[in-house]
Amino acid sequence: ETDAVALDTEFIWERTYYPKLGLIQLALSDEECFLIDPCAIDDLSPLGELLADPAVVKIFHDAPQDLSILRMATGRDPQNIFDTRLAAGFGGLSSTLSLVDLLEFLLEIKLEKNETRTNWLKRPLSQAQEAYAKNDVRYLRAMRILLLARVLPETQPWLTIELARLNSPDNYIGIADRKRYTKIKGNSGLNCKSLAILQELCTWRETEARKQNKPRGHVIKDNVLLNIAKDQLRDHKAIQNCGEISAKSVKSYGDKLIQLVDLGMERAEEDCPPLLRRVTLNKTEKAAFTNLQDYIRLKSDVNGIDPPLVGNKNELMRFIKNTSPSTSRQKKGWRREFLAEMKTN
Repeated sequence: ETDAVALDTEFIWERTYYPKLGLIQLALSDEECFLIDPCAIDDLSPLGELLADPAVVKIFHDAPQDLSILRMATGRDPQNIFDTRLAAGFGGLSSTLSLVDLLEFLLEIKLEKNETRTNWLKRPLSQAQEAYAKNDVRYLRAMRILLLARVLPETQPWLTIELARLNSPDNYIGIADRKRYTKIKGNSGLNCKSLAILQELCTWRETEARKQNKPRGHVIKDNVLLNIAKDQLRDHKAIQNCGEISAKSVKSYGDKLIQLVDLGMERAEEDCPPLLRRVTLNKTEKAAFTNLQDYIRLKSDVNGIDPPLVGNKNELMRFIKNTSPSTSRQKKGWRREFLAEMKTN
């Protein structure tokens, strides 16, 4: 029985849609470190029970990807998560520090990262691989204690709120299929019909990649989908000439792609996705944006938090233009409280 465990995963994610889990590391202390072999164990339900137990803190460094992989492996939603990378951002440090850099700062221990390219599916693991894997969790419990001591009492509730978000898979499993089109570079120049087509194409590709367990780009590349949507292509020859797509792929998917173009074209304008336009500021707004950045920097310094935690550049530009959606992070919770004085001014 324990009140906290440190966890990490090692996996291969190269030619598949889903990552291949190769190893799970678990530590109860800096001396009690264990390796779990998911390649040899069919039933990971005991680990799932531990992950889902709200009475036990699960400590990770940069938790989201590990949480997603462990959720997939166990079928359980991890609860009561502590992310040392996130906590560093509320303890007067950068919220993007690597485990190596954070450990060296907090404990003056320098980890060797000489197994980062190893094949974690190959057996048996070498002694060097095992030592490397255990060191990724060995010090996390001590790091949690040190980081909590660095967080100011006034901002402790803010950290608690951010950590609680990790209890919900919606906050780490990735973007929904119907929103995947927003991640395609170059989409901001598309009209509403082309955006509707791109949405249909990306949603279909996501399903196809998942079904084949292939990376998205191994089904059809982003630039091909963008060109099909932009030019509203409706014949095999035009699709063949629109980008990096093989004749084999056109033969396999051509009819389906044309069907999806038609589906997007048939949508009424009011049912099309909203236009994706880059945020631009006028002279007055640029001055206000600079003032906002200065304000965030100064107030973050006083509160011991990393400024990017308040908002990224695009979010803050929309905040200045007052075009942020009602669901934006800056309009609720501790960020709203943080920005309230600036908003008044």
